[in-house]
Amino acid sequence: MDWAREHYGKDYAPNTRETVRRQTMHQFVDAGLALYNPDNSSRPVNSPKAVYQIEPSTLALLRTYGSRRWRTTLTAYLAQRQTLSERYARERDMSLIPVRLASGMRMRLSAGKHSELIRSIIEAFAPRFVPGSQLVYAGDTGDKWGYFDEALLAKQGVKIDAHGKMPDVVLYCPERKWLLLVEAVTSHGPVDGKRHDELARLFAKSKAGLVYVTAFPDRSLMARHVPEIAWETEVWVADAPSHLIHFNGTRFLGPYVQAFYE
Repeated sequence: MDWAREHYGKDYAPNTRETVRRQTMHQFVDAGLALYNPDNSSRPVNSPKAVYQIEPSTLALLRTYGSRRWRTTLTAYLAQRQTLSERYARERDMSLIPVRLASGMRMRLSAGKHSELIRSIIEAFAPRFVPGSQLVYAGDTGDKWGYFDEALLAKQGVKIDAHGKMPDVVLYCPERKWLLLVEAVTSHGPVDGKRHDELARLFAKSKAGLVYVTAFPDRSLMARHVPEIAWETEVWVADAPSHLIHFNGTRFLGPYVQAFYE
């Protein structure tokens, strides 16, 4: 950062890895000048262990700068540049996580555990507990607005500006007129009291009823966050997809009748 400030007049604040990634390295990768995680293409986008490596043919070109070979090498490099860019784009696409929506449409999320959990919410949670629901929003670590049906949300009276801190997944259940606000927890916390209030304010104008859900990949991670989970919210765990935990005292108090199926 000091070097960029001195030589390019670009001033980065300390602890701004995300800014460097989005405003500098992202463009280098798209241009094929740098490779992203060449040692492990499945590493999550927001991993602190991210690796950037100068693309080998680009390095070879730059090493000829100032020599008699520069013009010849540059011409040869530019002639194959589009082919290389397409190849690296395909390699990046191969590491994306495919998600099938209820409508039959497919979307792809950046690699990582967080995206795996979002896929489980859409493909396993939604069909079980809100069949017929429509996906309104699904965030992505590589693109905040990974999927967003802004028109559908607007019909429920909610408009979100670019600075709104959306939940990871938003589902709309037309039969019950519910909006389900789902937080996927792999590193950050669950729907606690603070987050519950933030979401309540963000969706305050909703015509649909709000249902707050925290999703975990497994029960061991859930156990670490139990003291934080807000009352009047739901918890779903991907490794036990047929069960839902309701955090309340008396609403569902009563005997449980075991159902038997042939």
